[in-house]
Amino acid sequence: MVILTNYPVQTGKDLQNRLGAAGINVPEECFYTSAMATADFLKHQTGNKAYVIGEGALTHELYKAGFTITDINPDFVIVGETRSYNWEMIHKAARFVVEGARFIATNPDTHGPAFSPACGALCAPIERISGRMPFYVGKPSSWIIRSALNHIDGHSDNTIIIGDNMKTDILAGFQAGLETILVTSGVSQLSDVEQEPFRPNHVFACTGDIDIV
Repeated sequence: MVILTNYPVQTGKDLQNRLGAAGINVPEECFYTSAMATADFLKHQTGNKAYVIGEGALTHELYKAGFTITDINPDFVIVGETRSYNWEMIHKAARFVVEGARFIATNPDTHGPAFSPACGALCAPIERISGRMPFYVGKPSSWIIRSALNHIDGHSDNTIIIGDNMKTDILAGFQAGLETILVTSGVSQLSDVEQEPFRPNHVFACTGDIDIV
């Protein structure tokens, strides 16, 4: 089992403690975040210098992957999520991208709870200024699904993805060839299913109702 999240701000240990405080005990190694996936993606690319807009969990994963965090001639501009976003960050990031740095982002979500700006929103001004779109590592990219499967030594033909968001969880699973289960206790409702050109394999009201063989 892997708990896959687009949220790049917390480490696996942070998430373990967060669930533990709610009485849910999950091993740290079961968590796989978009920050972890971004570091894994970059391991397969040339270059090891990155200008990073994000919190400690993202920089921690990049350091572990052997990257140097710098604002001098970076090979990559990497955007996650942070509350300290400012004009100087936008200016530097856009300039680096125009000058040839590869533009990578942890996830395309535009906002989180209470409409708090998320990675996609932070990328928007950099896109507009540079004229270039980032490669989004997180859901709905099938890349994060394949990386998560590698993380648990799993295979798409015998793996099911359970999620509450048609545009991220279910689309990612669909694109990666996984069996999909939508639970309507979160973001997407039954009415949202009809608006998409793809369909989940199963729909349940909540995770407690899931009953498939």
